[in-house]
Amino acid sequence: MASFETHRGRVHDTGRPVRARHSALRTCLVAFAPYGFRATYHHLCRSAGIPADLEKDPASLIRAVEELHEARRHWLADEAAFVVRRRQEKAAGLRRPKSDGSWRDPGHLSPEGLAYCPNPESHPDELLPAVVERVLRSAVPRTAMPSWCRVCGMDEAPTRWRSEYFVYRLCPRCGVSLSAERIAANRNVHVARAERWTEIWKRAV
Repeated sequence: MASFETHRGRVHDTGRPVRARHSALRTCLVAFAPYGFRATYHHLCRSAGIPADLEKDPASLIRAVEELHEARRHWLADEAAFVVRRRQEKAAGLRRPKSDGSWRDPGHLSPEGLAYCPNPESHPDELLPAVVERVLRSAVPRTAMPSWCRVCGMDEAPTRWRSEYFVYRLCPRCGVSLSAERIAANRNVHVARAERWTEIWKRAV
């Protein structure tokens, strides 16, 4: 698959059909989606004002991909620093990363682990770069993790949201997942979530 930057360039290419540029934005989201693909897409549609009829505001795609690009720059800088740190730790004989209270402690090494929001319509309202930078800089002891949200700092009883296979405990303020419990599959829930996602994807809601 071509790189994030390649597809970012295609979003900017006004000589391409607007639907092809929208498809390129989708591919950028496959590579980097800090809230998860669906919630990040929904956020960008709201933040950049992507209309249901793309022809009405094709520049909204550029606004969306640039917000995503800026957030990704923060993440890439953190990745580079982590690589340097791990080399130093390995040279010192530490085979496993030190626990430092960062977002990496639970083992989430992909962008989706930054602030995963399982409900596509419930996610932070701020611009992505601000949220990503805050999460990257956050540090919290493991003892505070069960109910403490890295994004907004809330430490209150979580809400619950169910997908086909999981029940998630969410931050009641910004919708970020705090933990998840696997459950038996539920076809009805799957159908309902899929139908709602179709509406979100078409920017109908």
